[in-house]
Amino acid sequence: MNYPLTSHPLLREIVPQLTERFQSVDGLVKQNLMRVVQAMNAQRVGVHHFQGTTGYGHGDQGREVLEQVFAQVMGAETALVRPQFFSGTHAIACALYGVLRPGDELLAVAGAPYDTLEPVLGIRAAGNGSLQDFGVTYQQLDLTPSGEIDWVKLPQMIHPKTRVALIQRSCGYSWRPSLTIAEIKKIIHTIKQINSRVICVVDNCYGEFAEAQEPPMVGADLIAGSLIKNPGGTIAPCGGYVAGKKEYVLLAANRFNAPGIGREAGATLGLNRLFFQGLFLAPQMVGEALKSGLLLAATFTQLGYAVQPTVTAPRTDTIQAIRLGDPERLTRFCRALQRLSPVGSYLDPVPAPMPGYESQLVMAGGTFIDGSTSEFSADGPLRPPYIVFCQGGTTWLHWLWALEQLLPELPANPHT
Repeated sequence: MNYPLTSHPLLREIVPQLTERFQSVDGLVKQNLMRVVQAMNAQRVGVHHFQGTTGYGHGDQGREVLEQVFAQVMGAETALVRPQFFSGTHAIACALYGVLRPGDELLAVAGAPYDTLEPVLGIRAAGNGSLQDFGVTYQQLDLTPSGEIDWVKLPQMIHPKTRVALIQRSCGYSWRPSLTIAEIKKIIHTIKQINSRVICVVDNCYGEFAEAQEPPMVGADLIAGSLIKNPGGTIAPCGGYVAGKKEYVLLAANRFNAPGIGREAGATLGLNRLFFQGLFLAPQMVGEALKSGLLLAATFTQLGYAVQPTVTAPRTDTIQAIRLGDPERLTRFCRALQRLSPVGSYLDPVPAPMPGYESQLVMAGGTFIDGSTSEFSADGPLRPPYIVFCQGGTTWLHWLWALEQLLPELPANPHT
């Protein structure tokens, strides 16, 4: 019996046009899957590593092997992979507090950082324990008008007191291209040529497995991110990671835990199997998210909306941005997605304040793991030009079905 993918005329036209790009994504998934399995083989992962610990978590063999696997997959010397990290922001903050000292300067090289990092840096809500409160100064290299790294000004921003260069791989809530691994390599090379002691820290959220390499493979000193995004494979129930050079990961561990304890404690509470299995599934789940982004980009381009990235642009993270140009369209988009979510479909997303964010957000995400944007989600800050950011999808077919329901509710050719 024949089961047609879609009866929607526009989608029936678009899907066949994506076949070659979908096959390219499958090739990427295969490369990254091989890398993960080879790391698990090299570290001799067995069922005995799935056992958890309680209390202090001393001698947790599963945790130790998981971190060895994670480091090998990321091309890092070592890693800190823990359920006690409750967000990517938490992991990044531990990395930054770990390596920075009073009098140091932090330079953000890709424009303004993600909203939730602003209070950490002291850009917003200073006086609450931010890095600025501890005597760390902040400098920012703004992007060019086209949203690119300002390669001319970058060398001029590196000073003797510059201690950390913060490189945000993903676009976050900005209308700019996310950074490719090749661009990250060029940034690091440029910085190290001028001042080799600068620690290059990459906010790797949404970027893991979106390319065949990770930032430590091209010279990054530290990376950090969340396990309820890409590397958790949509089944890790919590957690985050820091990976990179051993001396810097240990400093981050001291901040995460306490000096003298560092990485030697931390109960895993029976979560090791989910972390191992999630890492195994991660390349496949990221592949589905990349296909979902391609479908969204092709569809909304046909409808006349501006999208970032475009269908033909390189993809280095799982975020697909669509400039809707109107707050009502943004809210309507999120409401439609919520109705089609497997969890909480009865909820009605409304714009509201969120901890750590400057603007009100409207968010859709009926996910099995609370806040797991890798599953099926979309959100956006309620500020012009009213961009919706779609961040995942356990299967691109879920997005295909969602678009069948959503498209009748959105006007075409909006000239946003």
